[in-house]
Amino acid sequence: MQEENNMFRKRINLFDGISFVAGGMIGSGIFIVSSDMARNLGSPGWMMVAWLVSGLITVIGGLSYGELAGMMPKVGGQYVYLSEAYNPLIGFLYGWALFLVIQTGSIAAVAVGFAKFSGVLFPWIAEENILFHLGKFNFNTTQLVGILLIIFLTWINTRGIVTGKTIQNIFTSTKSLALVGFIIVGLVATKGIDSWSINKEVFWEANQIGEGGAAVPIAGFALLVAMGTAMVGSLFASDAWYNITYISGEVINPKRNLPLSLFFGTLIVSVLYMLANYVYIKVLPLSGSPDGVTAIERGIQFATNDRVATATMSVIIGDYAAIIMAIFIMISTFGCNNGMVLSSPRVYYAMAMDGLFFKRAGKLNKNGVPGFALIIQGVWASLLCLSGTYNNLLDYVIFAVLLFFILTIGAIFVLRVKQPDAERPYKAFGYPVIPALYILVTTIICVILLIYKPNYTFPGLIIVLLGIPVYYLWRKRR
Repeated sequence: MQEENNMFRKRINLFDGISFVAGGMIGSGIFIVSSDMARNLGSPGWMMVAWLVSGLITVIGGLSYGELAGMMPKVGGQYVYLSEAYNPLIGFLYGWALFLVIQTGSIAAVAVGFAKFSGVLFPWIAEENILFHLGKFNFNTTQLVGILLIIFLTWINTRGIVTGKTIQNIFTSTKSLALVGFIIVGLVATKGIDSWSINKEVFWEANQIGEGGAAVPIAGFALLVAMGTAMVGSLFASDAWYNITYISGEVINPKRNLPLSLFFGTLIVSVLYMLANYVYIKVLPLSGSPDGVTAIERGIQFATNDRVATATMSVIIGDYAAIIMAIFIMISTFGCNNGMVLSSPRVYYAMAMDGLFFKRAGKLNKNGVPGFALIIQGVWASLLCLSGTYNNLLDYVIFAVLLFFILTIGAIFVLRVKQPDAERPYKAFGYPVIPALYILVTTIICVILLIYKPNYTFPGLIIVLLGIPVYYLWRKRR
């Protein structure tokens, strides 16, 4: 494995670490995915259970990763854990998928999401506003703004870790306070709205939208399948909490601060997500009609463009909701993208130090950050913005992301056997029961997706497996 470069500067304290975890998690997902989850489950109660299980999985994941992070506080995080526990091939496959689509696809998707919500304030930014054509390729202003955001954040983070963490702290604090404000407003400013009483009547009556728009009751195994597919949305909204492990080598007192950052960051956001969804079902009826005119008539299931938070605010404050939520989500996606842009080049740096990535990616610039790795990440993410396929790619790799989660938590068990005497400043909470429960639940979700969502799971698996010949070619080249 790589040896740490002493030019990395330890500048990340506990507050910064919590900010990275929370800031990575809070993007645009919490404001959108509940609509699709409502269509899958058709029940306010089961939708809340899906969010609760996702929150528990995320917090347990954070608690479990804490053992690995404290044990191996090296730049590269999850890549290092997988390589140490299994073999370099497994670590490479993770880094390969991370660079090819998991992180760069997320950066592209969030950047375009930022641009789309900017269009609410500046109508010039729109997918219909095409700047030029090249055959079947169209370049629009939304793509332009998304790429400019990636370029700006890439440049900012080449200036050093202190610059990057300062921006992260500002935007994470702002969007966390804004989310708290949204929850408070939703809890106190709902007089005269009877959506809660409507939802209480059907709280546990799960159903799915069938052909013709009719609700079809579900129970038993069908409900379990619906939960598994619905949780893709809540898990996606809770993703990126592990990005802090990528910058382990820059954390002050990492054996203490990494586990605490993972625990507090995941716990805070998971609680906020539960409260936000409670607000949704307090203000909006879960069931609705796609032909409804008002937000109440459309319900959570058919909120316009799945923008549940905007629909909720429109019921409370009226016409200004779209503008307020657009500003809120712009702040949220900007901070989320900054964390992703900053952290993942450390993985490519670690891979390069092991001879499994471009050699220049293993060098730090004068500001003590992997500048070349930042640049090639920015170039590839920008190309994904141009391709317009990043959303499809993200759908494809959800299965792969869950698979790597299982392998990483499994690494705790493997390393307890392989390295029993290694220093473990923090040990996984509830070991072996809690980590094993995490693996069991995540495996069940993977099996459900593999059987019932093959169009998404198999392409993701193929993307990962394509890395095997690349790994051996890279080793041969080295």
